[in-house]
Amino acid sequence: MENGVHALFCFGTNGEGYILNKKEKQLILETVLEETNGRVPVYAGTGCISTKETIEQSKMAMDAGADVLSIITPSFAMASQNELYEHYKTVAQAVDMPIVLYNIPARTGNALTSETVGKLSDIPNVVGAKDSSGNFTNILGYISETEKKDFSVLSGNDQLILWTLKAGGTGGIAGCANVYPHTMASIYNCYMEGDWEKAKQYQDSIASFRACFKYGNPNTVVKTAVSLLGYNVGKCRAPFNQLPEEGIEALKKVLKENADNGMR
Repeated sequence: MENGVHALFCFGTNGEGYILNKKEKQLILETVLEETNGRVPVYAGTGCISTKETIEQSKMAMDAGADVLSIITPSFAMASQNELYEHYKTVAQAVDMPIVLYNIPARTGNALTSETVGKLSDIPNVVGAKDSSGNFTNILGYISETEKKDFSVLSGNDQLILWTLKAGGTGGIAGCANVYPHTMASIYNCYMEGDWEKAKQYQDSIASFRACFKYGNPNTVVKTAVSLLGYNVGKCRAPFNQLPEEGIEALKKVLKENADNGMR
């Protein structure tokens, strides 16, 4: 928050929501809410494989005091677009909270089409969608289907945040913000101030760090980077917790170069 982030997000894919149990999620969310103390909104990722458990987790987050729910598509079993629509509609009817849809098909195996997002945006408390497909055409489809509504389209791919804003989107939910919070927040801030060149400089500056993601699970790369910066956050949970030595050395090099350039 000292570096200007506009919100905090518990249990995203970088937050290892996929590997935490119910008690751990509740403890983490309550702790984050207590520490945040209303200074910025707190999002909670509550999507599970089943509609039933998604509702249970969403009610937990609502009772804890979260501001917004982020609900990832169900994973493993293939779902039709109608099944996805009914899933989100049922959850939305069960909780009196704003919901942001979360599309990351490479991880879940299920993709939300722009047409389905358009239909879901008619539900009053479905207020936005985060797209982490990496496909900018998909983001443009979300924007096109919802542009006449009070609906936010967010980039879940850190390299597409500025382009999403330019296309009519609202911002981004950035994994890199765990390492470079000021840089990621500044992409948005500079764009909103009308300083395109400065915003693009911030956007382009994360490329070398993003290039390190080839060495392992992005969550592990991010957490390793945070640890190398002096914050003892520990490792990701096994088995998703290893980086080869060449990856660690590459990270050290990039982190030093970025620190020399004033990135934070």
